[in-house]
Amino acid sequence: MPPSTVPAGAARTENAFAAERRRKLAALLDRFRATPVLVPLGEGNSSDDERGLLTADLNGIRFILAFSDRQALARYAQARGEFGREWTYQTILGARLLDVAAPSAGVPCGVALDCADGPDGLILPPMKGIVPAEAAIDASTHD
Repeated sequence: MPPSTVPAGAARTENAFAAERRRKLAALLDRFRATPVLVPLGEGNSSDDERGLLTADLNGIRFILAFSDRQALARYAQARGEFGREWTYQTILGARLLDVAAPSAGVPCGVALDCADGPDGLILPPMKGIVPAEAAIDASTHD
């Protein structure tokens, strides 16, 4: 069977589409990095009851749960059936979450922003260009 070919015009359209998606992602990432977000504190995780950042694990990857504002945090609390409890949180710059908190997790770690908002939320996985290369799960792949 002969190899399939893509018409030259279709390849240019596909390349333009991919380039536009990369530009949009870069702009979104820049905006997140410059924005302070709310990060709830999880349950005590040490002998002196020090509380760490609230996280969730999915398929072997840890995600720090962050929220764009108090309303987004309230939607998360409501979705969990925990609307009535007190939520203690810190305000942390997005860049600090990606550059410091995620790499220090000790396991592959990204950030989930507004996770109760479905497609309006944002998942930032621990990939090159999002977290430091030494913390990226794709660090061994070539550019």
